[in-house]
Amino acid sequence: MSLTARDLSLFAAMGAVLAMVAMFQSPQLAVTILNMSLISAVMALGVNMQWGYAGLFNVGVMGFTAVGGLAVVLIAQPPVPEAWAAGGLGILLGLMLGVATILAAVIVYKRMAPGTLRGIALFAVLLGGYLLTSLVFGPAKQAVQAVNPASEGYLGGAGLPVILAWPVGAVFAAGVAWLVGKVSLGLRSDYLAIATLGISEIVIAVLKHERWLARGVNNVTGIERPVARPIELQPVPWVQSLAETLGWSVSQTASVVSGLGYSTLFIIVLGLLIWLAERALNSPWGRMMRAIRDNEVSARAMGKDVTRRHLMIFVLGSAVCGLAGAMMVSMDGQLTPGSYEPLRFTFLIWVMVIVGGSGNNWGAVLGAFVIWFLWVQVEPAGRWFMEIVTSGMADGSDLKQHLLASAAYMRLLTMGVALLLMLRFAPRGLIPER
Repeated sequence: MSLTARDLSLFAAMGAVLAMVAMFQSPQLAVTILNMSLISAVMALGVNMQWGYAGLFNVGVMGFTAVGGLAVVLIAQPPVPEAWAAGGLGILLGLMLGVATILAAVIVYKRMAPGTLRGIALFAVLLGGYLLTSLVFGPAKQAVQAVNPASEGYLGGAGLPVILAWPVGAVFAAGVAWLVGKVSLGLRSDYLAIATLGISEIVIAVLKHERWLARGVNNVTGIERPVARPIELQPVPWVQSLAETLGWSVSQTASVVSGLGYSTLFIIVLGLLIWLAERALNSPWGRMMRAIRDNEVSARAMGKDVTRRHLMIFVLGSAVCGLAGAMMVSMDGQLTPGSYEPLRFTFLIWVMVIVGGSGNNWGAVLGAFVIWFLWVQVEPAGRWFMEIVTSGMADGSDLKQHLLASAAYMRLLTMGVALLLMLRFAPRGLIPER
């Protein structure tokens, strides 16, 4: 789909807004907003594939994003030899026993005739497998978590370049999505939403509490970054020369240069994804997916395997969300499971897709930039507005204290108002599907 002059003007306006942030606030803030907008745009593309292409209501975006972030730890972090020696093999054996138990239960369920005997056999297999797995896995996990718990207490990763974790994060998220899809894609849309939300919460709970995997709520810090840190760039002669030319401090210049390095990588990834998504959307496959979305009954009558196509697009969209999760963790240099909240990684992404234009890849990208900009700027703007409103009130006024304390909720109010205005005056989004 080619962009119209109106579409280009909307992107140009967003670029002008970011330029004003750099001029009147700080260049670092503008680059930070740019980078997080690019990552959010990748996530929005993944959700748009599922909802805009196929009408799948997935509210488990948070879980797939977290799986992508976990891939960065498993790929880029160096292994912990002491932890592997203490219980690494025991954990691997325990995981294999767990998988074997599930496979044995599936075989029993499929091979035996329905009835009481099958129920007893299933119970025996699951109970026996659970006890055996716990016997092997439990002590090994405790041994690993006891190895230098203040800074390690986990197995570590493969010690590979962090950039490799991006495609691996997509593959991990795709694998989880395939398992989720096989179980839940036969459900109605509202039940699918409940199922995906519940499974994403399970994924986050595993990350928080299984410390042998990624240190849980203790977080993994010091992850290798694909771009040099600002402190590493400060001694570089050309960075110092650029700082002198711009009239900035060396630390400010190094921070902006490092951020723009991430921006370059993210733009390359986003551009490749949009190119692939546009080609897919305008291909016979894309027309088939939209036909299934618009009239599933007719598509089935024409001989299309709707469930299989839904599973395909569900896996693809989740893989893109996993890629975005890996990009974000590599930029932050840390994995913090406690920060994965539905508000940020599900609701906000859905608002981006709806405001930008469901079913339009460029609309999802524009929506990501607009909504993330508002998300960052509204709270300080709300505080400033409340200070002006309450400037004439007495310092001890309860109303003044209440209004100032409520400024933090301007984000939520703005997101709700923006969504309502779009649904009322532009229900198809800023760049509607064509």
